[in-house]
Amino acid sequence: MGSSTIISSVKGLGIFNGRGEETIEIDVRTLGGTGRTAAPAGKSKGKYEVAYFPKGGVPQAVKNLEKLVKPALIGLDADQQELLDRTLHRIDGTKNFSRIGGNTAYSVSLAAAEAAAASHKKPLFAHLMKVRKAVLPMPLGNIIGGGKHAGKGTPDIQEFLALPVRAKSFKDAYAANIKVHRRVGKLLSEKQPTFTGGKGDEGAWAPKLKNSEALDILHQAVEEVSEETGVTVKPCLDVAASSFWDGKKGKYRYVSEGTTRDSGEQIEFILELIEEYKLPFVEDPLHEDDYRGFAELTRKAKGCLICGDDLFVTNKKRLEAGIKVKAANSILIKPNQVGTVTDTYEAVKMAKEFGLTPVVSHRSGETCDSPIAHLAVAFGMPIIKTGVIGGERAAKLNELIRIEAILGHRASTAKLNILQRG
Repeated sequence: MGSSTIISSVKGLGIFNGRGEETIEIDVRTLGGTGRTAAPAGKSKGKYEVAYFPKGGVPQAVKNLEKLVKPALIGLDADQQELLDRTLHRIDGTKNFSRIGGNTAYSVSLAAAEAAAASHKKPLFAHLMKVRKAVLPMPLGNIIGGGKHAGKGTPDIQEFLALPVRAKSFKDAYAANIKVHRRVGKLLSEKQPTFTGGKGDEGAWAPKLKNSEALDILHQAVEEVSEETGVTVKPCLDVAASSFWDGKKGKYRYVSEGTTRDSGEQIEFILELIEEYKLPFVEDPLHEDDYRGFAELTRKAKGCLICGDDLFVTNKKRLEAGIKVKAANSILIKPNQVGTVTDTYEAVKMAKEFGLTPVVSHRSGETCDSPIAHLAVAFGMPIIKTGVIGGERAAKLNELIRIEAILGHRASTAKLNILQRG
């Protein structure tokens, strides 16, 4: 145990995320360094996520940090990440961090890791490294927004995404996504003279379109940018189906289309989209409790990653249930859904052991922190979902450019050969 990594101070502060919602920021100081992390927030939250804050919100979370968390952490070694994270679980004593708050646990856990890394004068990814070789992930970026992220009149499907499947460098891949975003903006202006250039929570365009119209425009843009740049970019979807599932009627309500679909019709609809647009990645195509439907879709959707977000919420027990029925071949990893660095890594490790592709992700209500960029590299996650534009999105992407520069000639990008459909 090195004295430079002994925790000497823990402080909390209420700040605001990019959506203007209050959140918690934690500073952890060791004798040799300081770490700071602020928690993000989702809007279309899975119902099985940990509780963000205790009753009383951020002010109560800060009080609980001072009263419960700080006394237990002072004197601990920030190098002992698993012990620290177990301590957070013990202090809280609930299944979903409802006493101290999942966002408090998330921020403390990552701030401690950052403080330990600073004590060793290492970047965070190098301190947390769990794979033999550092590989830069491919960026999955939100181009057109709908659902809860955009507003009335926008598509029912929540995110129309762009994913470079092969690029010489991470910077080239990021630049290609920026070009797709700009090209879509140009196409929208040409096709919709009344389009105001409005954007949703994640910087994606928020036009009044039907789902098929949005996909047609995105498909055109990625084809054009791929040809111009030499970076192969593919269209993808985050359906966020739980947000428009009517459990009482057993139907998915597509308001923009004026139609409904039962579970079987929803599966066939998604399969048609995958085939028509050569989609390599579809997230949350069915509601968060439909393991059987996910399994059927995954079995039938050849060459496409069917990714569970609300289905799994980065939770090992839910992932275990999904693995038993082969519900998906990909999992979205959102660290603040589960609370700590250790919990996050355990979910990633299990996913990999059973052949699921882990995709680390931002939240719609983000801060300008960038730890998920480091976690992507440290835990070997080949895709990072971050949005495309906006300061809180660019913070993660620019951090990966910096990591690429640190690695120098050792840098390589994820090769998503499985995803090269069509």
